Amino acid sequence: MSGEDFFDDIYSLTSAEDTAAHYAKFANRYEAAMRENGYCTPARCAEALRDAGIASETLILDIGCGTGMSGEALRDAGYAALDGTDFSAEMLAIAQHKGLYGKLWQGDLTALPEDMRYHAAVAAGVLNPAHAPASVLDEVLARLEPGGVFVFSLNDHAIVDGSYEGRVHELLDSGGAELLHREYGDHMPGQDLSAWVLALRRR
Repeated sequence: MSGEDFFDDIYSLTSAEDTAAHYAKFANRYEAAMRENGYCTPARCAEALRDAGIASETLILDIGCGTGMSGEALRDAGYAALDGTDFSAEMLAIAQHKGLYGKLWQGDLTALPEDMRYHAAVAAGVLNPAHAPASVLDEVLARLEPGGVFVFSLNDHAIVDGSYEGRVHELLDSGGAELLHREYGDHMPGQDLSAWVLALRRR
């Protein structure tokens, strides 16, 4: 089983069950496959968080933290106070061994804890309409403190769908959020994929 096999079906999965099974199957090869394909979105998201003025001591929620690749990028950018959540127990087990996170828990993007409050959250390489509706943006913003910042990426597959970008425009038009950062660039060059990285401030 090669790392390249990971990409054969990942963008065609449409159910949470199939997605969870896929990540469980490839958990031990996930990082190698991503690095082999030049995955750079976590570093771009960490840079966007810094550009948004988030101080290094801020407690940050890493949504869809997986094996901790995004946590490593955040740490390299100077952020050491991290919590993480992911739907894959197998991926979380790998993240746990890295010692990057104060708290880690298993959970779905559409079922974030009601009492969760952070000043910043990151979802690097996570948001995909096939796995979670665009209302996830509202779910995350609602759990940030007023003025809190949410940094996330939308790769080419999510961009084509249009639902996430549509919801971003609705949030901006309604005054629910302020756009701090929006940049299109590399996501995974080895798979010929690019992505927007955006930063929204909750109003």
